[in-house]
Order: sequence, then structure tokens, then C-alpha cells
Amino acid sequence: MENKKFEVIIIGGSYAGLSAGLALGRSLRNILIIDSGKPCNRQTPHSHNFLTHDGTAPKEINRIGREQVEKYETVKFNDGIVTHIVKNPEGFEVETANGENFKAKKLILATGIKDVKPNIKGFDECWGISVLHCPYCHGFEVKNEVTGVLANGEVAYEFSKLLTNWTKDLTLFTNGKSELTEEQTQKFNEKNIQINEDEVAEIKHENGYIQKIIFKNGKEFSLKALYSKIHLEQNLDVEKMLGCELTTEHGLIKIDEMHKTNIPGVFACGDNVTMMRSVANAVAQGNFTGAIINKELVEEEF
Repeated sequence: MENKKFEVIIIGGSYAGLSAGLALGRSLRNILIIDSGKPCNRQTPHSHNFLTHDGTAPKEINRIGREQVEKYETVKFNDGIVTHIVKNPEGFEVETANGENFKAKKLILATGIKDVKPNIKGFDECWGISVLHCPYCHGFEVKNEVTGVLANGEVAYEFSKLLTNWTKDLTLFTNGKSELTEEQTQKFNEKNIQINEDEVAEIKHENGYIQKIIFKNGKEFSLKALYSKIHLEQNLDVEKMLGCELTTEHGLIKIDEMHKTNIPGVFACGDNVTMMRSVANAVAQGNFTGAIINKELVEEEF
């Protein structure tokens, strides 16, 4: 790649990054999208709740998106991993793992989020297939099935409450002593939501489709779907690299209504800024962010 200077560098070329790239490419902006090629939902067989692509494989949506963005000659791609970012008076300098350096006036962080999965045999293989994070993305396909929730405490209560919209055959697996309050436990009893405190040893599955949970005490529980709220981490340590402020509760990048971070010139969009993780939401956020950055560049140039 001959040109090393760009108006905007987008770190992350999945749904939010590609959508921002499309908006900026159509705005005649000279941009670079750096992407490692490992979206968080790469294992998920079907994406849902995204108009015109309901049921399409995520990798197919990504393929079509990149193909369309590549048609804009001012948009370039680099299939790399960002390892270092420096802010300077001219903007930003970005370095990749293979030692390449690129410069830009503005930066979009569309880096997604990292799922920190529990150390339970079979969990990783089922993640995004039958161990699920979002009923809006997957709930319809497992509606009215025997369903579980792997969580504890307040998050378990709120998540289980939401899932009663999709199934009445629901069991909460707290993986140890329940942290629900007496009032919450009573509400579960009234709604016939079972609470299982046995510690989970393994998720038995076939090609990622859950068959049963096996507990450390030897007991088993057969089910069709298991929802889980797991810990999340930023894919890129933007707090250390750039000084971007993160939210205290979930460790998401803090942005204002214009998707600006606390660092001038740095914007963020997609899963790294919101708990509403979906392809549709990422695409919408990316489109908005691209338009806002173009407007800011126009204002600076006029």
C-alpha cells in the first residue's frame, strides 16, 4: 500500500466499521479500514433481526458488506492487527503487528468486544449456536423450548424475566449458591421459574448444539437452549493506548451523542460502546458515525 496518510482510519472492519466506511467512501473521503478478520459472531450460523438479511450467515453479511465498500476507490483495506496508536498534532499514527505505520486526522474505533467465556467444557463450542447472549437475535428460533439461563444475582433476575417472553419452560442455573433476594426468589416461584444451584461441569453438545448440562455432582439436565451473561473486555486497550474513558459498570467506551470519545478526533461505534449487541445496531451506529466525521471534516476545511 503506497499511501500511508488518510483522512480517517477505521480500526475494525466488521459491521460497524464497514458501515462507517461506506458512509465515508460515499462522502469521497480518503480512508483506511484495518481489520483482523475475526468478528465476535464468526461462529454463529445465522444472524437475525436485521431487515433484508434475517437468517443470513454473519460471514455472508460481512462478505457482501466488504465487497460493496471496496467499490469506492477512496477506501482502502489492511488485513492487520493494530498494536500501537499515538496521538500527535496532525492527528494519529497507527502501527500494526507487522510493523506498518499509517497516519490519519480522525480515528474510528469499531473494534467490537471480547467475550470472556467461563471455563466450562463445551461452552466455547456452543457459544453463538445454542449458548446464546440475546433473545432478540436468537429467541424466536428456540421459542417455547426447554431453556436455561446461566447467571446469578441481579443480572440473572432481569435476564430471566426478559426470557419469559419467549418460553415458559425456564430454569436458572446459578452455578453455585443463588444470590437472588428473597423477593426475587419468591417471584420466580410464582412464575414457575426453577432455580438450580448445582455447579456446572460440562455442556454436552453435538456440533455446538446443546443436549444437556452435566453438573459436578453427577446430575444432568436436558435442554435446547442456554442463555448466558458473560464478562466482556475491549478487544483493543484503548484506555491505555489513547486514554479513552470507559464506563465503570461494563467497561464500554464512553461516547457522547455524536459518538465522540473524550479524546478529540477519536470516535467509537458498535459493540464496544453498547450492551445492545446486534448486527443491525452496529450497522446503524457505523453509518451515523461516518456521517458525523464527514461533517466535522467539512467544518474544519470550510
